[in-house]
This record gives sequence, C-alpha cells and structure tokens, in this order.
Amino acid sequence: MQLTRQQLLLLAFLTMVWGLNWPVMKLGVTAYPPLTFRALCIWIGLPVLALLMVARRTPFFVPRDRFREVFLLAMTNMLIWNVLIMLAVKNLSSGRSAILGYTMPIFSALLGACVFGARLKPRQWLGVAAAALGVALLLWYELTHLSGRPVAVLCALVAAATWALGTHQLRNARAGIATLTLSFWMMLITAVLLLPLCVMFEYPQWKAPSSLTWAAIGYNAVLVFGFAQTAWLTLARTLPPIASTLSVMMIPILGVFAGALGLGEVLHWQDWAAVVLMVLAIASVLAPGSDRKSRRVPG
Repeated sequence: MQLTRQQLLLLAFLTMVWGLNWPVMKLGVTAYPPLTFRALCIWIGLPVLALLMVARRTPFFVPRDRFREVFLLAMTNMLIWNVLIMLAVKNLSSGRSAILGYTMPIFSALLGACVFGARLKPRQWLGVAAAALGVALLLWYELTHLSGRPVAVLCALVAAATWALGTHQLRNARAGIATLTLSFWMMLITAVLLLPLCVMFEYPQWKAPSSLTWAAIGYNAVLVFGFAQTAWLTLARTLPPIASTLSVMMIPILGVFAGALGLGEVLHWQDWAAVVLMVLAIASVLAPGSDRKSRRVPG
C-alpha cells in the first residue's frame, strides 16, 4: 500500500498534532474534570470546522435516511472513544495512555480478519505482531502501576477496540457524504451526548478553567477537532483499515517522548526498542509490494 502525496501530508500533520496532544490532554485534565474538558474542546472546535466547511463550500445537509448510519459512526469513532480515553488519561501517564489507546491497530486487524472477512498478507500479520510487541515493551515498566488502576487500563483498551470497529464501519459506510460534513455531524452528536454525562458525573467539580487548561482546550478545539479529526476520517475512508491504522503508529511514539520531555515521564530501553518495532509495523503495510502480477504489462 503506497500513500499519495496528499495522504502523506495528512499523515504527517495527524501524527504531529495527535502525538503532541497526549501530554497536552494530561495537562488539561490534571486539575479539571475530564469529560467537561473534552466537551468544551468539541463545542469550541465545531465553529472552527463550520468555518472551514463554509470556506470550502461543503454542504451541511445529511439525507434523513443516512442519519442513523452517521449516528452509529459517531458512537464508535467519537463518543465512546472520547469518554473512555479521557478517563484513562486522567488516571494514567500521558505516554502510557497513548500506547494503550493505540492498541487499536491490533484490534482492527483482528476484527478485519475475524469479522469483516479481510485477508491479511504475511507481512501485514508481521506488522500487527511488531505493533503488539512494541506495546508490550512500552508497558514493561508500567505493569506495577497499571495493576493498581485496572479500570483506567480497561477503559483505554475498550476505547481502542471500539475505535477499531469504527474504522471498519467508516470503510464500509455508503458513499455520498463529504468527509467534512460527516466529521461535523459526528462531532455535534458527540458534543450533545457529552453534556448530560458532564452534568451527571462532574457538575460538583465544575469551575473556571485555568490559563493552562484553556491553552489545552484551545489546542484541542482548533488543531485536533478543527482539522486533525477530518484528516483522520479522510485517511480512514480512503485507505484499507490495516493500512490506515498501522500508518498512524508513530503517534504513540511521539506521545511517549513528548510526555518525557514536557512532563518528565521517565524513558527506558523498552521505549527505544518499541520505536524500531513501530517503524517495522508501518513499513509492513506501506512499503511497495513485490507482487509480479502488478508489474505485468496488459495484453
């Protein structure tokens, strides 16, 4: 699977924004309710995305017969992911939250093979195995800490599995809705459904955000939800699930090292070894193939 120039640019942008966002989110929720933090990010990000749609003359309209499909896509790709991963970030280090969240490609490959009938090549299974080993290495020094936070770990893993399911649903969704339009309605549905959860579970904790929290909210609203979310949907809809998921495996690596530099999280040899394994996982699906049939001249 080879990426076009546009896809490579989107991937580079996505990797930078989402990778750096893990320590940013940790700073944002350290002294602030996590679900309320996320809800503010999405509500402020919606006008940013709306302005982009107006500038590009993208329609907001979604046919009535497609709304159920959009709603289900919002559940798996945004609502469940955002709720569970924010609870994980609140209770785990930013780097390890990123690693657990990005077990998604492993779940995606397994779902593709077992549920959606995808046939993976040996080198793609090698990529999945490399990614799994990289995750195991990165968690090596966290096992003692994670054993005391089983709910947070479970939240991150369920979030990853749900996101993997959502990626397959995106790939198999009926065409006809622009990616920006889909992103806008998925965000709006998520924002509306987050409100009652914030009131039910976090209302007593509500307070004015600090300047640091506002900075984290602004980063998420403009870069993550205003632009990066649409970039991911574009990749997820145009690439096969195994390629789109493993191609973003540099994001947790960047998250780990950003957390180490910005938050003082300690790195070990496992972190460095995982970098090599993640690169191998990416190369397993993005490197040009050697299929002779693809080089055969027609006629």
